[in-house]
Amino acid sequence: MTSKLSFIANLAARWLSSLSLARFGVGAVLAATLGVASAEKPYSYFVTPEGGGGPAEEAKIAPPSTSSIVLMGGGLDVDEAFRWMIARAGIKPGTGGRFVVIRATGTDAYDPYIYYSDANLTTSKTIADQWVGGASLGLTSVETLVIPSVAAANDAFVNAVVGKANAVFIAGGDQSDYIRFWKGTRLDGTLQELMRNNVPIGGTSAGLAVLGQFDFAAFKGTVSSAQALSDPYNKYMTLDPNPLSLTAGFLASPSLANTILDSHLDSRDRMGRLIALLARLVAPVSSFGCPGGILAAGTSNVGAARGIGVGVETALLVQGNKGSNAVTARRVTNPSTTTQSAVYFVRPLIPPSVCAPGQPLTMLNVEIKKLADSNTVFNLSDWSGVPGYHVDAYAGALTSSPY
Repeated sequence: MTSKLSFIANLAARWLSSLSLARFGVGAVLAATLGVASAEKPYSYFVTPEGGGGPAEEAKIAPPSTSSIVLMGGGLDVDEAFRWMIARAGIKPGTGGRFVVIRATGTDAYDPYIYYSDANLTTSKTIADQWVGGASLGLTSVETLVIPSVAAANDAFVNAVVGKANAVFIAGGDQSDYIRFWKGTRLDGTLQELMRNNVPIGGTSAGLAVLGQFDFAAFKGTVSSAQALSDPYNKYMTLDPNPLSLTAGFLASPSLANTILDSHLDSRDRMGRLIALLARLVAPVSSFGCPGGILAAGTSNVGAARGIGVGVETALLVQGNKGSNAVTARRVTNPSTTTQSAVYFVRPLIPPSVCAPGQPLTMLNVEIKKLADSNTVFNLSDWSGVPGYHVDAYAGALTSSPY
């Protein structure tokens, strides 16, 4: 009974972290309740199983040869996405391997979920729904670091743990914390080095939001689709980097070049927000485009603005491929899902005709491609794989359903 209650508590903690509650004024309460750094050290560190983990414990595996990124849309975690990260890291039974979760607030709720196979905390090869079974797949440990400050992000131990990880996952929470506390720090450099070495990296909700080349930073809180479309420059529409730049972003993977990401897409009706964020990326051309934008609109595979929106209980598995320059992606969800679990690939085909501070957005002919099955492979390199449809943003509103 204790293990089942523990599982329920951990599931609730993981779900709460995906809600980005810190933006709504309860972050301090959650931080005090769910876990904070001690007075002696600026971070909190957890390991499952007890006594395992640490940067001295290295797996007997060759470095991955191609990149692996998980974009998870929030809500219930997608078990298969974590198993995919483990496999893409080269971890197998007998090799060992360390899976590290990083976050700015919260607990070690991910550790038992990823490491064990069921609510009885076994390492059985028979894995229950809403468990990853990492130990049975070869993991030696799952470790969580709560990194709530610049000082913690610069800490030598924190960077030793992350730097030796075989896979890294960024939990949900508040993406403004991640940008404020981690960007430009030693941790930023460590994560960039892991990306260069093709170590699998993933994130959910706020953790997903910081994995694009451009990020909705949420420095002043969240923003609704209606607010974003009615004024794409309203005070809540904070972007990183600011001013926009091709080189000053946070965790800018080459696989997601020119791309901005959003989570909880259909459940929170965020398509309008994503379209407005995309518009902000489009450079002025004659009387079209948005002030401050630096990308093109259109179908070019180089330099054109792109957006990816991910629904709840959904993960997009993004990978490089041996012998090919193509970056491909596949959508996965849980067998028990009750949601649509879709991924939306969005790009403006022509620049906005009205895009200015204080004015409602007009941007016609926005292309959307919807991926709602787990068999289709989407090619991110040429934006192909599923048919598209078009919506218009006109005078601050979408003229048809974008879903």
